[in-house]
Amino acid sequence: MASSDWERPRRRPSPDPVAVLRGHRAAVSDACFHPALPLLFSGAADGELRIWDTASHRTVSSIWAHGGAAGVYSVASGSGLGNAVISQGRDGLCKGWAIEEAGLSRRPIFTIKTSTYHFCKMSLVKVPCSAHATQTNLSRSNSGTEPQRVPIVDNTGSDGLNPAEGTQEYEQGSSLDGQNILTIAGQESFEVELWDIKNSTKIMCLPKRCSANMTGHPTKQKGLCMAVQAFIPCASGGYVNILSSYEDGSTLWWDVRKPGSPLSSVKYHSESGVQLYPLLLTVYAPVGSLEVLIIK
Repeated sequence: MASSDWERPRRRPSPDPVAVLRGHRAAVSDACFHPALPLLFSGAADGELRIWDTASHRTVSSIWAHGGAAGVYSVASGSGLGNAVISQGRDGLCKGWAIEEAGLSRRPIFTIKTSTYHFCKMSLVKVPCSAHATQTNLSRSNSGTEPQRVPIVDNTGSDGLNPAEGTQEYEQGSSLDGQNILTIAGQESFEVELWDIKNSTKIMCLPKRCSANMTGHPTKQKGLCMAVQAFIPCASGGYVNILSSYEDGSTLWWDVRKPGSPLSSVKYHSESGVQLYPLLLTVYAPVGSLEVLIIK
């Protein structure tokens, strides 16, 4: 077939928004839905965190979650958090906020001091429906018995940590639903960190720190970690997996059982990826916009 006969596929037009939410006084950085309630959360560059009613498209509540200079860079909500939302600021803090009858709590219910200052948004663990069902069955079968435990390596110590030491054990049910795990780019620009939300402690670093020199590690050559997404594959036995995207356009796939090196590495882009979306995007904030768009 001649090149002149080949037609480039037409790009589908962008869908019209179902609603446009206005009220922020600074650029909106991120937005997400509540997993069960008709609520939407949005964070802005001036540090404001808002709750919206998705039926009336009106603001329910707002607070100043982070200092104006830091702003709210990312927001996340998940079924494991219950009636709560997490905000991430460029002040090195991730804060949890309770959803009360009057709106958002005035004070955070927990604060995680990650001491990381970058442009990578945090990620809660995405869990497939089958994992939810398995976790329910486990909780029923384990009632009244000692729960099975999953070892997770703790890399919060020195770079010379002995792999046989510093191991924390987590209940298998907790590992399955991932409700207590938050993933974020680490203090070292090429690293990915896993944090226990309940205890506000770091439990793992990818790649795993060891006595060996990290200067020549392949991951470090990929540049800044720009995006992360934690999830539990159906065939993983309940272990958390991580996708991380880097400055050179590559994406790595990690399994917490093998923290020393990724399972695979692919390069889909010539430039850095800024976000990884496991599902169809249904809410977003255009760059620099004061509005939040809801689309189908």
